Amino acid sequence: MKNKKTWISLKQAVEPDTLEMYIYGYVESSYYDWWTDEYVESETSANYFKEELAKYPDAKNIKLYVNSNGGDVMEAMAIRNQLRRHPAQKIGYVDGFACSAASFILTGCDKVIMYSNTMQMLHNMYTWAVGNYRELRKAADDLEQISIGNRQAYLDKANGKMTEEQIIEILDNETWLTAQQCLELGLADEIVSEEKDLTEAQQMVQKLNKTFEQQINYSKALVALKQNIKPEPAPEPEPVPEPPQDNKTQKLMAALFR
Repeated sequence: MKNKKTWISLKQAVEPDTLEMYIYGYVESSYYDWWTDEYVESETSANYFKEELAKYPDAKNIKLYVNSNGGDVMEAMAIRNQLRRHPAQKIGYVDGFACSAASFILTGCDKVIMYSNTMQMLHNMYTWAVGNYRELRKAADDLEQISIGNRQAYLDKANGKMTEEQIIEILDNETWLTAQQCLELGLADEIVSEEKDLTEAQQMVQKLNKTFEQQINYSKALVALKQNIKPEPAPEPEPVPEPPQDNKTQKLMAALFR
């Protein structure tokens, strides 16, 4: 069974040739849900965006509405570059929070509009790695190389308003940026004074923080479990009986009383 949600529509009546797209929620690829026994086609996956954009090659305008706590950087990178390739004018709207991978997708828009009470959050990528010291070191080195490309996307969007040193500091500190700060850094092009209701966005971030906390607690539990598991001590060898020692006194007494 396939489960599919549609977040994409082509508005013909009010704004002809305008394609509206939404990134609401986690950016992720499609997956099989073992609990519900169904294949879930993610409406925020790169493949889904590719298929939908291909349906509207003549769209003149694309409006991308974002309220997301982030997600898979590989999916976000592909979505961002698909937007860049499309000939339409791309305008990104931050409806709540554009966190992590969601802020990266916005760099593919020609123009980014933020409401005065919305925010973007930028941080370095993270991953899970398992292996020996060489494999873990390589995972860190690979992640650093990928981060260089991500930084460049933010710098290209900033168009000279932000230095590489600034974006490195912002990413290293996992920084929350207001709409005004985004405007000053070149990550936004316009601020709408009207405020958006951020209740849903705040709930989303709380859910994200809870997920991070669960992951941290899970890792701590694994470490504690490993520390508490001690190998069973090897059984002590049975004592070898000592050979009887000659008693010279007993021998002497036995010889005298024969």
